Amino acid sequence: MSTSSLFQEDLINRYDRPGPRYRSYPPATEFHDLISESDYQEWARLSNEELIPRPLSLYFHIPFCSSICYYCASNREILRHKGKMESYLQDLFREIEIQSSLFDRDREVCQLHWGGGTPGFLTQRQSQQLMEKINQHFRLNRGGAGVYSIEIDPRVIEAGGVAQLRKLGFNSISIGVQDPNEKAPQAVNRVQRLEPTAKTINDARRHGFRSISVDLIYGLPQQSVADFAAILETIIDLGPDRIAIYNYAQLPHRFPPQRRIQAEQLPESGEKLAILQMAVDKLGAAGYEYFGMDHFARPDDELARARRDGSLRRNFQGYSTHAQCDSIGFGVSAISQVCDNFSQNAASLEDYHESLSQRRLPVTRGYQSDADDLLRREIIQGLLCHFRVDISAISNRWRINFANYFADELSRLAEMEQDGLVEVVGDEIIVNDAGRLLVRNICMVFDCYQQPGTSG
Repeated sequence: MSTSSLFQEDLINRYDRPGPRYRSYPPATEFHDLISESDYQEWARLSNEELIPRPLSLYFHIPFCSSICYYCASNREILRHKGKMESYLQDLFREIEIQSSLFDRDREVCQLHWGGGTPGFLTQRQSQQLMEKINQHFRLNRGGAGVYSIEIDPRVIEAGGVAQLRKLGFNSISIGVQDPNEKAPQAVNRVQRLEPTAKTINDARRHGFRSISVDLIYGLPQQSVADFAAILETIIDLGPDRIAIYNYAQLPHRFPPQRRIQAEQLPESGEKLAILQMAVDKLGAAGYEYFGMDHFARPDDELARARRDGSLRRNFQGYSTHAQCDSIGFGVSAISQVCDNFSQNAASLEDYHESLSQRRLPVTRGYQSDADDLLRREIIQGLLCHFRVDISAISNRWRINFANYFADELSRLAEMEQDGLVEVVGDEIIVNDAGRLLVRNICMVFDCYQQPGTSG
């Protein structure tokens, strides 16, 4: 696949529009407050009774940061005193106790992820306590087959922190870099020099982390092609296994901190596209494979291998080799996916604490999937992870006439087919090279909440 075929500016300009990142289907925007703790408990019971219960994936949300990054779209809170972290940790312990009582103990945890905010605000003692609590109540995989990952902000991790994380069992690390360019910090309120990032990457490699990922954002204030090229060259030299380049979206009506970003300082759309094309060219020349959405990986990385062998999936942590799991979310605003249904915890620390102080799960919203949701979820997974859908297999598995069931969708897909984004060949829908950077927009054709005339 050539980078010229992957990047076609006229098609990107014509089709690219905001939409879900499909970490779930339906997207979290469709969750509602009719889902309760009792619904979740019933889903957990049903999942235990499956003939072969799924393994578990555990996600822990640590929402604290030292300052507000103006571009941030995450649920986070500025940590002003250490007592709040200790209180939050005690709430996590209560939630672990309640959640673990709902699931059979022999269900192995094949995926574990700590995110945020930044888990780096946990002291080494607190990290040790949290992992011990998890190990006490869940069956962790100690043979190395599981993916145990953590997000790290290099600015706040303690000395010796990377070594300690490896001893705790983490084997994958994701490092937020965003943009260390000297011109950008004041505009986005994130001062980050490159040296801590380089040290964290080198420490992770030295201590045997099997996957090192770096996140970058393009389209930030005062950012040019030359700026981002210099950043990217430096990151490539550091040799991470994966690189994600996210397109900054200015949505101040949804994310209030973005109101502090001066819109006139953002690069024009043409400049952003030029940054993207340059990044695609550089990453391809450096040997990184494009495997979906904004993500690139070295050919020997496990996600790149999973795409080739058909096992790649997408879940709330992004792309994964272990998405056929029941996923349990811990912490404020965390999302669980159990028995193919979704629940989300309280969004505020106060509400989260209040529920757990009464020994109740802090479930406040969610979604119960129907057959149509599951069918569309499978199609979207195929497009996002493998750039193809097997129409015959879908038809047989779901006992539908695909052409009739998706007549409207196939009609809308026809325009994309004319423009070379996709092909409908025999019993397959195939995303062509020109459509890969627009795969999210192709998925939106099959998203019933994104159809013309709907509120989604």
